[in-house]
Amino acid sequence: MSAPLVIDVHGLSKAFGPRQVVKGLDLQVREGEVCGFLGGNGSGKTTTIRLICGLLRPDAGGGTCLGLDILTQAAEIRRRIGYMTQKFSLYGDLTVQENLDFVARLYGVPDRRRAVAEAMRNIGLADRADQEAQHLSGGWRQRLALAACLIHHPRLLLLDEPTAGVDAKARREFWDLITDMAAEGMTVLVSTHYMDEAERCSRVVYLAGGRLIVQGTAEEVVANAHLTVFEASGDRLEAAARALRGLPGVESAAIFGRTLRVVGQDRAALRAAIAGANAAASLRWEEVPARLDDVFIHLLDETRSGA
Repeated sequence: MSAPLVIDVHGLSKAFGPRQVVKGLDLQVREGEVCGFLGGNGSGKTTTIRLICGLLRPDAGGGTCLGLDILTQAAEIRRRIGYMTQKFSLYGDLTVQENLDFVARLYGVPDRRRAVAEAMRNIGLADRADQEAQHLSGGWRQRLALAACLIHHPRLLLLDEPTAGVDAKARREFWDLITDMAAEGMTVLVSTHYMDEAERCSRVVYLAGGRLIVQGTAEEVVANAHLTVFEASGDRLEAAARALRGLPGVESAAIFGRTLRVVGQDRAALRAAIAGANAAASLRWEEVPARLDDVFIHLLDETRSGA
């Protein structure tokens, strides 16, 4: 039996002046799911999140969040979710404990002292309780923002690029917290540009031009893109990459460390392009599986070319 829907919206549209940002978007997210929200800059991710939680009113469409109507019960939705914005929005001159106490007051959390202590302990902030937020590193600020989102025990987390600008270790630790919470039944909708993070999601959704383009597990999205990928090792990789770019069938030719990775949808055209490049340089080629970042670049290029 499928888990109940926590987000169920249909036909969402939103324009700002002449610019249509979200266009007839349908989205469903089930309880306990970690749904990755992908798309290029300006694809409509942040606007969609704000429509779902009632911070913006759609021009058309509707639906429910946590079983509440996004048009008529927006205030109640906001009380029951945790929303973490792209920009750190707590007070830099307050300590970790003072910031959490302030947020707990806003939500009317009972027994605030206990709730704040529990939030700091769960997120690993107890040792920094008396440290001002402005003196925290990027990773610890993000932990504080997450703790503030959780202080009132929401059933749904909406995270808008929560790890932008933090180091790899802090990103991994942050995601460990998210997956632990999901295992306990929390539902998470998270936008990200990091493909290693998207691969940790139970499902990914890709937006372009305010429309949902593809969705599914990371494995399904990769398989359905039907990309062919060849990798080369050897000398003069830079020259080979320059020669391959722009040839028929070659969507991208990029160097990663000591390998050249070439991606396209037409296997025959890709092989022909590789054969030509190999005449000018002695390279060792092998076909390898596509990755989610290959699909992401492919979809970005399709969007920009108007496909």
